[in-house]
Amino acid sequence: MLGLSKGGFAGLHIFCMGVFTRYYHLLKEGYHEVWPSTSAYTVEEKREVHLHLFGLATDLSMLKLLETFLESVPQLLLQLYVMLGHDESSIMQYVSMTFSFFNIAFALVDYRRCLRRSLPQVREMPSGLPTVVYLLYKLCTISAHILSYSLLLILSTYSIIGLAVIWLLGTVWAHLLQTNFCSSRGLEWLYRAIVGVILAFTFFNVKGHDTKAAMTLYYLLYSLINFVGPILLALLKPEILTATVFLAVAVIIGGGTVLGLVCLVLYYTLLHPRGKWREADEVDGLEEPDTMLRMSRFLQP
Repeated sequence: MLGLSKGGFAGLHIFCMGVFTRYYHLLKEGYHEVWPSTSAYTVEEKREVHLHLFGLATDLSMLKLLETFLESVPQLLLQLYVMLGHDESSIMQYVSMTFSFFNIAFALVDYRRCLRRSLPQVREMPSGLPTVVYLLYKLCTISAHILSYSLLLILSTYSIIGLAVIWLLGTVWAHLLQTNFCSSRGLEWLYRAIVGVILAFTFFNVKGHDTKAAMTLYYLLYSLINFVGPILLALLKPEILTATVFLAVAVIIGGGTVLGLVCLVLYYTLLHPRGKWREADEVDGLEEPDTMLRMSRFLQP
């Protein structure tokens, strides 16, 4: 992309400049599109340029998503463990955590919108009500799940072993699906491990397969974990949290789980974009490898 050698790319990423380089490249390409130096594009050429730009934007959005789940989510979980388990909190911390939950959900929505706009064979995710419902689905389900994990960690720090098992199951599932996102086997194993981290907190269509059965099983286990956390804490260590704090957290977990799943069903039954093009959950293995490459390789929330 920039004409650098492998050593140059390694140095670029060692100094954490890779993302900024991608932003620069996207802005440069966008500038040439808005103010072209040549004659006007044909309709087909303009469409191809737009798809290319949204492809670059999707790459950046995916990097932001990975950063969110590898950095922001673990920090938020640790912050909740300290605040709830050690009674160390302030108004600003609650405000900060609220924004963190919204940031996680927004990263998922932004990635989904960018991905669908970069694919010529699927319809874009509509703005307005569908986007709001999808945002609520992710916000509620992820918030409830992270809170439930924090209660399990407060109950016993050995619960981290359970989190490791959940991560391992997600990684093994990604391996069984034979993802092909990276160019080398070692990087592909790393990618699958990262997918396992994401699956520990929210569902993703890893490889473009029909996911109705997988999603149903995932959210059954998800609901079980969400309700087990508060119940076990109330039965085994009720003295850890005050009644007011425990009730508030339990209501958020229960309400978030129910509302999130309702928004999930509402979105995929009434608001999910449909049409003559093949849907995102049905495209793996189609005959057009060039046009379907991004769909079969990229994560799909």
